[in-house]
Amino acid sequence: MGNDSEKNIGRNECRKAFIYGHDTNRITDVTIHFFSSSWFFVTFRLPTGNTIRKDKVNMKEKRNLLMGVGLISAFAIWTVLIQCVDVQPVGQNGTKIGFAAFNVWFHQLTGVHMTIYTITDWLGLVPIFICMCFGTVGFVQLVKRRSLLRVDSDILLLGAYYVIVIACYLVFEMIPINYRPILIEGRLEASYPSSTTLLVLAVMPTLIFQVCRRVENPLIKKVTAVFAISFSAFMVIGRLISGVHWATDIVASVLLSAGLFMLYQSAVMYMDLCKAAR
Repeated sequence: MGNDSEKNIGRNECRKAFIYGHDTNRITDVTIHFFSSSWFFVTFRLPTGNTIRKDKVNMKEKRNLLMGVGLISAFAIWTVLIQCVDVQPVGQNGTKIGFAAFNVWFHQLTGVHMTIYTITDWLGLVPIFICMCFGTVGFVQLVKRRSLLRVDSDILLLGAYYVIVIACYLVFEMIPINYRPILIEGRLEASYPSSTTLLVLAVMPTLIFQVCRRVENPLIKKVTAVFAISFSAFMVIGRLISGVHWATDIVASVLLSAGLFMLYQSAVMYMDLCKAAR
């Protein structure tokens, strides 16, 4: 009798265990016990809604990581090609430029527009201001929580990401790949990659990403996305047609900034998965 009673309890628990939510694509946690005369039981879980979401995040994190590495690799290859393909002394003071025929053709097509250059130069302060805003967020969290380890991981990663972007800018300032097609205040300046374009395209996507993570209001999210995308497009086109950069400089900035951002996004997702697993 005792064994039959235990088996009935087990069957009832099995039937009760298969409970589905309103969303048929999500299955709640299930624990099934199989009782026997020896009191042996087995427990296992079916995939849950949270598990499915974690799997999707994990796949996206890996995809972003691969895309980031691919874009950085493309930037590295592009940098090598700049120094090997159609290199001619067509720059200011006879400086050598890669992809010379294309770059000269595009430069002659657009001409030089110093007004656009000045406007985009001043607007380059916008991403710097955004960096300062996120820096303030991190500083406030540090003061309130009294520990650097308690600052939100995505903010800490964002700080490291901005440092890497600045480091990339400094490296190419110290090791010029090529120089601008025009003199700026009578001086030759490093042109590759476009530092303003790099800064804009590296910072503005983080604005969208952080607002989407921290703000619930869909209108604010939409306005932020529209502003960031419109501003980025204006800045890239402005630097491209202003005539102060070779076209290949802009391409390099797009590749590098996109690759760095994908790596940052992948790192944040990885940290989120680590927290969820605790």
